[in-house]
Amino acid sequence: LTSLKNEYALRKYNIKNYLFLMVFKLGLDAAIFYLCCWKLRTSFLNMCSLSIILADLVMVSCTAAVWFLGGERSPVSSCFILAHSSAIFGALPLPMICLGLFDYCIEDTCIGNKSALCKFLRNVVLTLLVWTQAVIYSFVSVKAEVTVLDYARGIKAAVCVVEESSLIIYFILGLFTTVIFTKNSKERYPEETIESRPPLWFSLTLGFTIFWMPYLAVSVACLVFGYGVPAYITVNLLWLECTNSLLVGVVFWIKGRSLGPYSHLPENVCLWRIYWYLSKGTQQQQLPVAVFNPSKDKRNTLLYV
Repeated sequence: LTSLKNEYALRKYNIKNYLFLMVFKLGLDAAIFYLCCWKLRTSFLNMCSLSIILADLVMVSCTAAVWFLGGERSPVSSCFILAHSSAIFGALPLPMICLGLFDYCIEDTCIGNKSALCKFLRNVVLTLLVWTQAVIYSFVSVKAEVTVLDYARGIKAAVCVVEESSLIIYFILGLFTTVIFTKNSKERYPEETIESRPPLWFSLTLGFTIFWMPYLAVSVACLVFGYGVPAYITVNLLWLECTNSLLVGVVFWIKGRSLGPYSHLPENVCLWRIYWYLSKGTQQQQLPVAVFNPSKDKRNTLLYV
């Protein structure tokens, strides 16, 4: 009886730690959503950001219920929640990336030139489809069972199998490697002059690196030191906003060559238009600069020179 009580106490302690971790993720995602996505936009990835926050809230609520009720009274176990959550979140990145890229590519076409309500309804339907396929995948592929392993000689441990997101691992490693090689090629452009500027891809990569290098460096460090992070943690709004910046930058690079810096793109944390001007070598006197009219000190008239 004493051994059974100790086991229940240990499980409750572990559930409490998982609950604190999920609450931290929910707070982090909510803060990022407020800073980056507070303005309602009609992009698909913005709808995905909101859906991830709602999913985090559901995870916190379910885990809190298991913690308060206890494993013996709860209708589902903590292993069930963790295993299915990791599988569901692990199935999200690929369809989100593909549909997000498709959404940005059709923005200036007849398909994308719809009213805000039509775009909103389309994004809601696509987001529901993405989550539906992820839930179906989790219930088809996951067996949420506690497995007893020989942790050490004479010591056994009850574990629950959770999944990592392989796509996010390759995604982060690929981005980090690309960024490192691009920073190493900066000696090809020792001096920036008005007549000769770096190519557009280099400037856009530099803009992406300035903002997202800390996130990529921390993620790669976790991979190098062997810190396994389940998918329900790695699929967060930091990763989604990093992916959003990458997709917007790629689409801007493709469209900017023909449409210029004024191609219709959603707001983003990276200032892509500034790097377009820097790479194209636009003459300074052609850029609009706002100054006060010196001949009329008492008026707030602005001239463009």
